[in-house]
Amino acid sequence: MNSELLDSVLLHTDFPDLTLHASGKVRDVYRLGDQLLFVATDRISAFDHVLASGIPRKGEVLSRISLFWFDFLRDVVPNHLVTADVDKYPPSVRKYANQLRGRSMLVTRADMFPVECVVRGYISGSAWKEYRASGTVCGIKLPAGLRESEQLPEPIFTPSTKATTGHDENISFDAMTQLVGPELGRELRDLSLSVYRKAADYARGKGIIIADTKFEFGRTAAGVTLADEVLTPDSSRFWPADKYQPGKAQDSFDKQYVRDYLEQINWNKQPPAPALPAEIVRKTSEKYQEAYRQLTGRALDG
Repeated sequence: MNSELLDSVLLHTDFPDLTLHASGKVRDVYRLGDQLLFVATDRISAFDHVLASGIPRKGEVLSRISLFWFDFLRDVVPNHLVTADVDKYPPSVRKYANQLRGRSMLVTRADMFPVECVVRGYISGSAWKEYRASGTVCGIKLPAGLRESEQLPEPIFTPSTKATTGHDENISFDAMTQLVGPELGRELRDLSLSVYRKAADYARGKGIIIADTKFEFGRTAAGVTLADEVLTPDSSRFWPADKYQPGKAQDSFDKQYVRDYLEQINWNKQPPAPALPAEIVRKTSEKYQEAYRQLTGRALDG
């Protein structure tokens, strides 16, 4: 990979004049009054650990795909985006424009709900493991005889808790309603399924299967609001439609490629997390950029 591109990888933000609100595995969030500044770094995590290597342009892909979907879905549900135009950011932020351009967004601060809203259109990952053991996913009984990666008769809503550390935990819909209330639970379920169906139909026409995804919602003055990242390769399983073959694990545009490498080297999934070989870094960057190109019809620099 081009050494200049590797040098441009952003692993950590450093904005001393701004107040850090939260730092996740990938995003750093700064507080600006009743707004937040989301910055997507090039960090990549796997098995709940941030790896020592960054993925060039990954943060740009995550931000721009989210922006694409916010616009595409704006008639379905309000979202928290204010602007991603750095020139419209407050003066205290604009001086960091070179680091922020293309990988950040200014958003309305939302009162976030304490659940991840997961929708599955295909059976894979933890859902496949549960189905093999019990024939259910999050308490939902599924037809017998499904194969790994097979499309479900209808998309299903399988919420999870939000874990501050470690894995989110799958919960039943009834358990979710105990956290947020029955009425809001039904609204989040119906919104999640509507958003998934519209996005999955669009993506399939662009050659990408969205096997599953997770949404986060909160409350703003606009009501229930779609927030955080949306339908990115980090929050979803993206499969190339032309290579799809049920009955096995699928090729993907997401970080499953990195997970597979880490399994191959028998990493014990304990810190310190390893660095990735240059070839794995390069191919992972290409997969993220290709997902953006296929979905939007534009190159990252276009």
